[in-house]
Amino acid sequence: LATCPRLLLLDEPLAALDARTRLEVRAQLRRHLAEFEAVAVLVTHDPLDAMVLADRLVVVEHGRVVQEGAPSDIARRPRTDYIAQLVGLNLYRGQAEGHTVRLDVGPVLATTEHLSGPAFVAFPPSAVTLYRDRPSGSSARNLWRCEVAGLETHGDQIRADLTGELPLAADLTTVAAAELDLHPGAVVWATVKAAQTHAYPA
Repeated sequence: LATCPRLLLLDEPLAALDARTRLEVRAQLRRHLAEFEAVAVLVTHDPLDAMVLADRLVVVEHGRVVQEGAPSDIARRPRTDYIAQLVGLNLYRGQAEGHTVRLDVGPVLATTEHLSGPAFVAFPPSAVTLYRDRPSGSSARNLWRCEVAGLETHGDQIRADLTGELPLAADLTTVAAAELDLHPGAVVWATVKAAQTHAYPA
Protein backbone atom coordinates (compact mmCIF):
# COMPACT_ATOMS: atom_id res chain seq x y z
CA LEU A 1 0.00 0.00 0.00
CA ALA A 2 2.84 2.41 0.74
CA THR A 3 4.09 2.19 -2.86
CA CYS A 4 0.60 2.33 -4.38
CA PRO A 5 -1.40 4.77 -2.23
CA ARG A 6 -5.01 5.57 -3.05
CA LEU A 7 -4.57 9.13 -1.73
CA LEU A 8 -1.55 11.44 -1.82
CA LEU A 9 -1.53 14.58 0.35
CA LEU A 10 0.94 17.35 -0.52
CA ASP A 11 1.19 20.35 1.83
CA GLU A 12 3.25 23.19 0.31
CA PRO A 13 5.66 20.69 -1.31
CA LEU A 14 7.77 23.37 -3.05
CA ALA A 15 7.73 26.09 -0.37
CA ALA A 16 11.27 25.55 0.98
CA LEU A 17 13.00 25.40 -2.43
CA ASP A 18 14.99 28.15 -4.13
CA ALA A 19 13.63 29.52 -7.41
CA ARG A 20 15.72 27.37 -9.78
CA THR A 21 15.17 24.14 -7.85
CA ARG A 22 11.47 24.90 -7.55
CA LEU A 23 11.22 25.16 -11.34
CA GLU A 24 12.87 21.76 -11.83
CA VAL A 25 10.95 19.99 -9.06
CA ARG A 26 7.64 21.50 -10.22
CA ALA A 27 8.17 20.02 -13.69
CA GLN A 28 9.06 16.60 -12.25
CA LEU A 29 6.11 16.68 -9.86
CA ARG A 30 3.76 17.57 -12.72
CA ARG A 31 4.92 14.49 -14.65
CA HIS A 32 4.52 12.24 -11.58
CA LEU A 33 1.04 13.57 -10.81
CA ALA A 34 -0.02 13.05 -14.44
CA GLU A 35 0.94 9.37 -14.11
CA PHE A 36 -0.51 8.97 -10.61
CA GLU A 37 -3.64 6.81 -10.88
CA ALA A 38 -5.23 7.73 -7.55
CA VAL A 39 -6.27 11.01 -5.93
CA ALA A 40 -3.73 13.72 -5.08
CA VAL A 41 -4.61 16.74 -2.91
CA LEU A 42 -2.20 19.66 -3.03
CA VAL A 43 -2.38 22.60 -0.61
CA THR A 44 -0.44 25.69 -1.69
CA HIS A 45 -0.38 29.48 -1.45
CA ASP A 46 1.56 29.75 -4.71
CA PRO A 47 -0.77 30.43 -7.66
CA LEU A 48 1.77 29.15 -10.18
CA ASP A 49 2.05 25.81 -8.36
CA ALA A 50 -1.74 25.55 -8.34
CA MET A 51 -2.13 26.42 -12.02
CA VAL A 52 0.63 24.09 -13.20
CA LEU A 53 0.02 21.09 -10.95
CA ALA A 54 -3.75 20.92 -10.49
CA ASP A 55 -6.50 19.53 -12.70
CA ARG A 56 -9.10 21.17 -10.48
CA LEU A 57 -8.75 24.08 -8.08
CA VAL A 58 -10.66 24.89 -4.90
CA VAL A 59 -9.93 28.43 -3.69
CA VAL A 60 -10.48 29.07 0.02
CA GLU A 61 -10.69 32.58 1.49
CA HIS A 62 -11.22 33.17 5.23
CA GLY A 63 -12.13 29.52 5.67
CA ARG A 64 -14.79 29.56 2.94
CA VAL A 65 -14.73 28.09 -0.57
CA VAL A 66 -15.17 31.04 -2.96
CA GLN A 67 -14.54 29.38 -6.32
CA GLU A 68 -13.72 25.99 -7.79
CA GLY A 69 -13.12 24.62 -11.25
CA ALA A 70 -10.47 23.97 -13.86
CA PRO A 71 -7.39 26.24 -13.61
CA SER A 72 -8.11 27.75 -17.05
CA ASP A 73 -11.69 28.65 -16.03
CA ILE A 74 -10.59 30.25 -12.78
CA ALA A 75 -7.78 32.17 -14.51
CA ARG A 76 -10.22 33.47 -17.12
CA ARG A 77 -13.19 34.15 -14.83
CA PRO A 78 -12.05 35.07 -11.30
CA ARG A 79 -14.87 35.81 -8.88
CA THR A 80 -13.03 37.63 -6.06
CA ASP A 81 -10.37 40.33 -5.83
CA TYR A 82 -8.01 37.85 -4.17
CA ILE A 83 -8.25 35.38 -7.07
CA ALA A 84 -7.90 38.20 -9.61
CA GLN A 85 -4.67 39.30 -7.92
CA LEU A 86 -3.39 35.70 -7.92
CA VAL A 87 -3.96 35.31 -11.66
CA GLY A 88 -2.86 38.87 -12.46
CA LEU A 89 -6.08 40.57 -13.59
CA ASN A 90 -7.90 43.80 -12.85
CA LEU A 91 -11.42 42.80 -11.71
CA TYR A 92 -14.58 44.84 -11.25
CA ARG A 93 -18.23 44.09 -10.48
CA GLY A 94 -21.30 45.92 -11.66
CA GLN A 95 -24.58 45.80 -13.59
CA ALA A 96 -24.43 44.91 -17.26
CA GLU A 97 -26.70 46.50 -19.84
CA GLY A 98 -25.81 45.33 -23.32
CA HIS A 99 -22.19 46.14 -24.09
CA THR A 100 -21.61 48.26 -20.97
CA VAL A 101 -21.17 47.43 -17.30
CA ARG A 102 -21.95 50.14 -14.73
CA LEU A 103 -19.59 49.39 -11.87
CA ASP A 104 -20.83 49.20 -8.27
CA VAL A 105 -18.15 51.75 -7.40
CA GLY A 106 -16.73 53.72 -10.32
CA PRO A 107 -17.46 54.48 -13.96
CA VAL A 108 -19.06 52.53 -16.81
CA LEU A 109 -16.92 49.99 -18.72
CA ALA A 110 -17.43 49.23 -22.41
CA THR A 111 -17.14 45.53 -23.31
CA THR A 112 -17.60 43.38 -26.39
CA GLU A 113 -19.83 40.81 -24.63
CA HIS A 114 -23.58 41.45 -24.54
CA LEU A 115 -24.89 40.83 -21.01
CA SER A 116 -27.71 41.81 -18.70
CA GLY A 117 -27.69 41.83 -14.89
CA PRO A 118 -24.89 41.40 -12.32
CA ALA A 119 -21.54 40.94 -14.06
CA PHE A 120 -17.79 40.93 -13.63
CA VAL A 121 -15.34 42.67 -15.97
CA ALA A 122 -11.69 41.60 -16.05
CA PHE A 123 -8.64 42.63 -18.06
CA PRO A 124 -4.88 42.16 -17.66
CA PRO A 125 -2.58 45.03 -16.64
CA SER A 126 -0.90 44.63 -20.04
CA ALA A 127 -4.15 45.77 -21.72
CA VAL A 128 -3.81 49.23 -20.14
CA THR A 129 -2.15 52.02 -22.16
CA LEU A 130 -0.97 55.11 -20.29
CA TYR A 131 -0.64 58.72 -21.49
CA ARG A 132 0.51 61.85 -19.67
CA ASP A 133 -2.03 63.99 -21.57
CA ARG A 134 -5.61 63.10 -22.43
CA PRO A 135 -5.37 61.18 -25.73
CA SER A 136 -7.34 62.56 -28.65
CA GLY A 137 -6.68 59.93 -31.33
CA SER A 138 -7.17 56.75 -29.28
CA SER A 139 -9.83 54.27 -30.44
CA ALA A 140 -10.18 52.86 -26.92
CA ARG A 141 -13.71 53.27 -25.55
CA ASN A 142 -12.57 53.11 -21.92
CA LEU A 143 -10.69 56.19 -20.72
CA TRP A 144 -9.95 57.30 -17.13
CA ARG A 145 -7.94 59.99 -15.36
CA CYS A 146 -5.73 58.36 -12.75
CA GLU A 147 -2.85 59.09 -10.40
CA VAL A 148 0.22 56.92 -9.92
CA ALA A 149 0.15 55.55 -6.36
CA GLY A 150 3.22 53.34 -6.71
CA LEU A 151 5.62 51.59 -9.08
CA GLU A 152 7.32 48.22 -8.77
CA THR A 153 9.39 45.93 -10.92
CA HIS A 154 7.29 43.03 -12.13
CA GLY A 155 9.40 40.58 -14.13
CA ASP A 156 10.97 42.55 -16.97
CA GLN A 157 8.30 45.25 -16.75
CA ILE A 158 7.14 48.02 -14.46
CA ARG A 159 3.75 47.65 -12.77
CA ALA A 160 2.02 50.92 -12.00
CA ASP A 161 -0.55 51.00 -9.20
CA LEU A 162 -3.13 53.62 -10.20
CA THR A 163 -5.85 55.31 -8.15
CA GLY A 164 -8.55 57.77 -9.11
CA GLU A 165 -11.62 57.34 -11.27
CA LEU A 166 -10.87 53.62 -11.60
CA PRO A 167 -8.22 51.98 -9.39
CA LEU A 168 -6.20 49.57 -11.54
CA ALA A 169 -2.81 48.05 -12.28
CA ALA A 170 -0.98 48.73 -15.55
CA ASP A 171 2.12 47.01 -16.95
CA LEU A 172 4.59 48.83 -19.17
CA THR A 173 8.21 48.56 -20.21
CA THR A 174 10.94 50.38 -18.32
CA VAL A 175 11.49 52.51 -21.44
CA ALA A 176 7.83 53.53 -21.57
CA ALA A 177 7.83 54.30 -17.84
CA ALA A 178 10.88 56.53 -18.29
CA GLU A 179 9.42 58.30 -21.34
CA LEU A 180 6.21 59.00 -19.42
CA ASP A 181 8.27 60.20 -16.43
CA LEU A 182 6.14 58.09 -14.12
CA HIS A 183 6.49 58.64 -10.39
CA PRO A 184 4.14 58.52 -7.40
CA GLY A 185 1.72 61.42 -7.65
CA ALA A 186 1.97 61.77 -11.43
CA VAL A 187 -1.35 62.25 -13.22
CA VAL A 188 -1.91 59.94 -16.20
CA TRP A 189 -4.70 58.92 -18.54
CA ALA A 190 -5.41 55.20 -18.84
CA THR A 191 -7.18 53.53 -21.75
CA VAL A 192 -8.37 49.97 -22.36
CA LYS A 193 -9.99 48.80 -25.57
CA ALA A 194 -13.34 47.08 -25.16
CA ALA A 195 -11.97 44.08 -27.09
CA GLN A 196 -9.34 43.58 -24.37
CA THR A 197 -11.90 43.29 -21.58
CA HIS A 198 -13.77 40.13 -20.64
CA ALA A 199 -17.25 40.40 -19.13
CA TYR A 200 -19.12 37.45 -17.61
CA PRO A 201 -22.13 36.90 -15.32
CA ALA A 202 -21.54 37.46 -11.59
